[in-house]
Amino acid sequence: MSNRIPYSLPRRPVADMLQRGTQFFTLMNSRRSVRDFSAEPVPRELIELAIRTAATAPSGAHQQPWIFVAVEDLQTKREIRVAAEREEHAFYQGGRASSEWLDALAPLGTDWQKPYLETAPWLVAVFERPYGIDADGQRLKHYYVKESVGIACGLFIASLHKMGLATLTHTPHPMDFLSRILDRPKNERPFILFPVGYPAKAATVPDLKRKPIEEVAVWVSGGKDEEAEARLMQ
Repeated sequence: MSNRIPYSLPRRPVADMLQRGTQFFTLMNSRRSVRDFSAEPVPRELIELAIRTAATAPSGAHQQPWIFVAVEDLQTKREIRVAAEREEHAFYQGGRASSEWLDALAPLGTDWQKPYLETAPWLVAVFERPYGIDADGQRLKHYYVKESVGIACGLFIASLHKMGLATLTHTPHPMDFLSRILDRPKNERPFILFPVGYPAKAATVPDLKRKPIEEVAVWVSGGKDEEAEARLMQ
């Protein structure tokens, strides 16, 4: 059994907790996915801090089955763009995507061209590790890999937004080209590609509305639900 250490959180007044939670909600509610990036350099320290924050995520059996590959090199970004656009062209114009899927994407105004993969000062490719390799070269199975990596990516996005940086969850399919271009080992699979930088001065985003709390939450409380009882009586 692993060593245990004491753990506690400061007990704050409820009013303080609500204020802190509201401030964070307001911040995150202002987040948008950006496709128009400035080429202005972003210090490596900021990207490193976001990755360190992402790596605090909970993971199955604490196996931390992720790796973040941060790319600043112009030639490598160019290779990634060319490969990604090849897959995206097949998706948008080559018949991979159903008409229903394309209709769902239409309000976002996206197409197969991805210039931001070169413009953004950083590309951060996240890989999941279905298994590890021990000192003897044997496989070590990882558990809840996608769930763990997904949570880490969420924290990565939140950290970037808190610092004032923009990003986009780019997931061309398939993404095997990332493994080849970035020379990743066989026990890693591409998960998400994040362009990261400042929004361009002329950047725009779709005027999207998020679902209200009534559409994303269900409450199971201990008290009587008078409205539910009334519906049952009808």
